[in-house]
Amino acid sequence: MSFNFSTPSEPSLKGGKAFVTLLKRDLTLALRSPGQTLNPMAFYLMVASLFPMGITPNPQTLAQLAGGIVWIGALLAVLLSLDSLFKSDSDDGSLDQLLLSPHPLPLLVLAKVTAHWLTTGVALIVMAPVLALMLHLPAHAFSALCLSLLLGTPLMSLVGAIGAALTVKVQRGGVLLTLLSMPLYIPVLIFGTGAVRAAMDGLPYFGHLLWLAALLVLALCLAPLAIAASLRILVDS
Repeated sequence: MSFNFSTPSEPSLKGGKAFVTLLKRDLTLALRSPGQTLNPMAFYLMVASLFPMGITPNPQTLAQLAGGIVWIGALLAVLLSLDSLFKSDSDDGSLDQLLLSPHPLPLLVLAKVTAHWLTTGVALIVMAPVLALMLHLPAHAFSALCLSLLLGTPLMSLVGAIGAALTVKVQRGGVLLTLLSMPLYIPVLIFGTGAVRAAMDGLPYFGHLLWLAALLVLALCLAPLAIAASLRILVDS
């Protein structure tokens, strides 16, 4: 599905309108291909379901591991969905239109990352309490889990999109994308699971959330620039 930011009667759209146009376009594509949203959710559910079978069905043991299991499942599901973030646009030529657009490329790639988070990250957040309940996570830690995922999933989309941009021209680049993104996810995983652990122990967890918020602000400022630079380097090469 191609897009056109300008018409003869409207030579150019403002950057904000271009952002909204691209966001709507990607959300429409996601609705037409629900598999791109459902596959990560199914994978998320399978990961959380396999842990009790592989470790132990003991509720007390699962409760201790629940925060980490849900977070690792979310991380892997986001990675699974990122591989197609720019590849479909590269295949149908839409990526070239993005690069030739008169609008700031970082703003346009931010629209694509936002659409990815709305169709993947939000679904993972909605599923998280169900999986946490299945893994016997204490109810008083649910808010910490949801808030940490609310901050962590957009951060993972932004950071992972850098790897997706670098591997957009690589055939079967999923493994390379994982190798590039996984080290950058470590701080997110530490603070996310740390918030859940602190909540389970009855300790304050807002410090962990503040760190996630700070990393998210940093990623919002820098990641679109890095994604745009990666895409331009690939075209120039």
